[in-house]
Amino acid sequence: MSELTASPTAAPRLSLRPRPLAALAGAVTMSGRSLRMARRNVDVLLTSLLLPVLIMLLFVYLFGGAIETGTRYVTYVVPGVVLLSAGFGAATTAVSVTTDMTGGIIDRFRSLDVAGASVLAGHVAASVVRNLASTVLVFGVAFLIGFRPSAGPLDWLAAAGILVLFILAISWLSAAFGLLARSPEAAGGFSFLVMFLPYPSSAFVPIDTMPSWLQGFAANQPVTPIIETLRGLLLGLPVGSSPAKAVAWCLAILVASVAVSGVLFRRRTA
Repeated sequence: MSELTASPTAAPRLSLRPRPLAALAGAVTMSGRSLRMARRNVDVLLTSLLLPVLIMLLFVYLFGGAIETGTRYVTYVVPGVVLLSAGFGAATTAVSVTTDMTGGIIDRFRSLDVAGASVLAGHVAASVVRNLASTVLVFGVAFLIGFRPSAGPLDWLAAAGILVLFILAISWLSAAFGLLARSPEAAGGFSFLVMFLPYPSSAFVPIDTMPSWLQGFAANQPVTPIIETLRGLLLGLPVGSSPAKAVAWCLAILVASVAVSGVLFRRRTA
């Protein structure tokens, strides 16, 4: 064979261990891409912003008068609605990842200097930005309808840290599910699962008002200590061991999800 004859080569694989600076630059670029895509998808954007607000208004004005929590119901329910909002918004990452994996764009990235880790990190970073915007909107409406927290600056900072950690964990878990799903419709089912978890918890009613067979699950599932931590920090209530449990749950989900996402991405792009 002549030296000038090119031999066929396989398409380059997307690396999950790029150079740190290159990975950071790629993640920023992919985040901008994901945010632009979300901005163009108006129906999904409006749903992720408005649905939590509508749920909060529904519970406060339709059910709040019949639920005894020892305080104004709007004060009790806001932390749960904030977490519901964050979970739902983060879960939509699954649809975005599946769309990329099935839409052919990954093949385009193979020919560019884009790392696989940057693609997934871009989706997660965009999810954090979207969810922070949704959280601000929920708090804004909550203040309008009577929510009056007693948190100081450090309490707000701690609550924001817990919330961001939860969003990161659920976004990476959602990315892993998006890599497993074979269609955006199947990936959309993950949002239902994440939206369901806050209901059998202390988000909307005290756990001791639930049937005895449900109280054990409600008290020990991942969402409850996160909600109790947010509620305690925002309202100046004792938090006990809830912050430690909340951080432990979030870190466990985050580490496991990042590891599983790496394995699944390599298999899907092999």
